[in-house]
Parts: sequence; C-alpha cells; structure tokens
Amino acid sequence: MARRPDPTRKPALLQQTIAYLADKPLSSLTFRSLAKALDVSTFTLVYHFGTRAELVREIVRINARGASPEEAAMLPFDTLEDYFSSLAQSWRWTQLPENLHRQRLELEAGLLEAVERDELSITRDYFVRWIEMGTAALVSLGVDRGAAEVEARLLVNTFHGVQFDLVLNQNLEASTAVFETAIAHHRSRVEQLITEVVR
Repeated sequence: MARRPDPTRKPALLQQTIAYLADKPLSSLTFRSLAKALDVSTFTLVYHFGTRAELVREIVRINARGASPEEAAMLPFDTLEDYFSSLAQSWRWTQLPENLHRQRLELEAGLLEAVERDELSITRDYFVRWIEMGTAALVSLGVDRGAAEVEARLLVNTFHGVQFDLVLNQNLEASTAVFETAIAHHRSRVEQLITEVVR
C-alpha cells in the first residue's frame, strides 16, 4: 500500500527554503544546492514543486502581501479615514523585521521575472491585482475610474519604491518620512479628485 503524502511537508520545505535564502540571492537558488542545504533529495523537491520556476512562484506566493495589510489596504472602504488608516497599517506591517526579508525576496523575484518572463509571472500578476484593488478602493470613495487607475498605479509604484529604499538602506526613519509625505500628497490628490466628481 502506497504511503499517503504528508500535507505538512511542502509548507515545511517552503519555510526552510525561505530561511535558507536569508543571506542568499534568489537567483542562486537551485534544487541541488537547496537539497544539500536542507538535507533532502532533489527528488523530494521535484516531487513537491515540480520545477525551479514553480518553487520560486511558491516562495513569492507565500511572501507576497496577498493576506497581509497591504492587500487589505486596497479593498473598497466606506470612508477616507478607513482607507488611509489601512495604508498606515500596511506600512507598519512593512517595518516588521521578519517582513524585510520577505520583501527582499519579493523584490528580487520581480527582477527575475523581468528576465525570465516566460517562466515567471506571479509578481507581475500580484502587481496587476494590487492596482485593480487600489482602483476599486478609490472608485468606492468617489474617484472617477480613469483617475483612480492612475492614482492606484502611482500608489503601488511609490509603495514599492519606499520598500526598496527600506530593504536596501535599512533606514526606517528616512523611509517612514518619505512614506508619510507620499501619503499626504496622495490624500490631497484623492480629496481633489473626489471634489471634481461631485461638481
């Protein structure tokens, strides 16, 4: 009788892989090097992930902000206060030490996708989803859809830029000052756009 697969094995391997990458670039990841580091066979990795591209997808998926405050920040809200409070919560999530490593992997995965476009697309897919969610949130607050799409993309681009600054330079005070300034500009712009629609 065949042994039943252990449902906890794949998540455990993913967590071990993320820990392994704490001081290594994602671009250096191979099944052979990972198998040696985790003391498992390459067959085990192939069995659970299939290919290196799928393993990278899983790493990005588990690190991506799909279930984090960042995604919650992009949901439709009833009031401007709720919307901007959620953006502030998102920045607090970003600052957590364990999330800096996650963001580094996410940023690196995005750069890999720029080169390996046919194999990898998950970061691009998340990027599109964040913009769509940001657009929906702004439309729900009363911003015209065309303007909302531009503002949502600008916000996502800005957030990624500030995250890159934080991951690269590890200067929380400077990054926070930039984030707060960007959010103040964003709020002013959103309030103006809502007023234009009301007119």
